[in-house]
Amino acid sequence: MQIVLYSDDINLIIHWEKALSKEVFQSVDELERVKNLHNSLIIFNYSSCKKEYALLLPLLREQGNRVLVLDRVPELQKAKILLKYGAMGYGNALMRPHFILAAIDALRENMVWLYPELTSQLILELPASENSNSELLEKLTSRERETALLLKEGLTYNETAQRLDITPRTVKAHAQAVYKKLNVHDRIGLALLLK
Repeated sequence: MQIVLYSDDINLIIHWEKALSKEVFQSVDELERVKNLHNSLIIFNYSSCKKEYALLLPLLREQGNRVLVLDRVPELQKAKILLKYGAMGYGNALMRPHFILAAIDALRENMVWLYPELTSQLILELPASENSNSELLEKLTSRERETALLLKEGLTYNETAQRLDITPRTVKAHAQAVYKKLNVHDRIGLALLLK
């Protein structure tokens, strides 16, 4: 699946190209070329298409594309709207390279990706469940249980690491074990299961 970059801001293209230095990609400078793409992973900034996203995103999705929309000022409400119209990812246009690569990996796996701060906001909006989660939590070690409960509350890996006095890498390892044991793919899935 080819990666295609489109933006009306050359500085964003340069930033994304640096992040993708080990990937094969191409940059296009005309929206009409983007509209004709098929089976591609497309990254574009929101401001370049904000007037026509409602038509553009469904078209790109129908053509087998996976779209990551990046925005200079990401907002949860905007994320919800763009995902509804067919984007598979949404984040900060100037986010660090490892976030861009994580988003690309998620889209390649046909999963949805959100900037971590937005994921935390979304988790906080989820209504609490009346079901008991004790049976699910019994499957976990005590450290995995602590990690799961903090992630369920919307904390990021870094915030969870600080709270548990462990490294973010260790939190990620615990989180991956939790996801596998509880048969979910990410923090949103975990929050939906445990809320």
